Amino acid sequence: MQGGTAALDWRDGDVPVSRRFDDPYFSLDNGLAETAHVFHAGNSLPARFRDGFQIAELGFGTGLNLLATLALWRDSGLKGQLFYTSFEAFPMTCADYARAHAAFPALAGLARDLAPLWDGATDMTLPDVAVTIIQGDARATLPAWDGLADAWFLDGFSPAKNPELWEPALLAQVCAHTAPGGTAASYTAAGHVRRALADAGFTVTRAPGYARKRHMTAARKD
Repeated sequence: MQGGTAALDWRDGDVPVSRRFDDPYFSLDNGLAETAHVFHAGNSLPARFRDGFQIAELGFGTGLNLLATLALWRDSGLKGQLFYTSFEAFPMTCADYARAHAAFPALAGLARDLAPLWDGATDMTLPDVAVTIIQGDARATLPAWDGLADAWFLDGFSPAKNPELWEPALLAQVCAHTAPGGTAASYTAAGHVRRALADAGFTVTRAPGYARKRHMTAARKD
């Protein structure tokens, strides 16, 4: 899976769809609600937030998960700094980020706060959040990362269409880069993904999914 710029089509005016993977970047029902259900509730957030909490993500996409999570962090009133690291092979252009974000006007202020990221920056630090976007194939970049995540957002495209991001070897790296007691969550409940996470060392649960998806995956490293 070589890197490059995301190639997009648009569905219903404001839902970006990857041409490369023939898959939408977020739920056609409500992308923001999907993030809250899958990645926030699936990782028991905001209850687990603390100063220095580290989130890692496979698939930066539109940046919606980052925006929604920063909103959750700020709404929690917690003092300190959140760390957010995302692995992305095919970043969007600035114009495509802006078009995708227009579907979520409640996040417009946060999108402005993080403006350099949409314009190509890969590192950005604010008083309450430090963001790093690691570009390239996660199968090469994740093993080289020196971080340990408290929570993982596993948000690659469908395992049927983007199998590289769900390979057992990569999910083993996810577990190896998870702190004790750390968690992971994904919208997919594909059996081979759950088995790979379990084989890597997670305790895996199949949970109710969001909207049209009957199930999702939640995992914990004990």
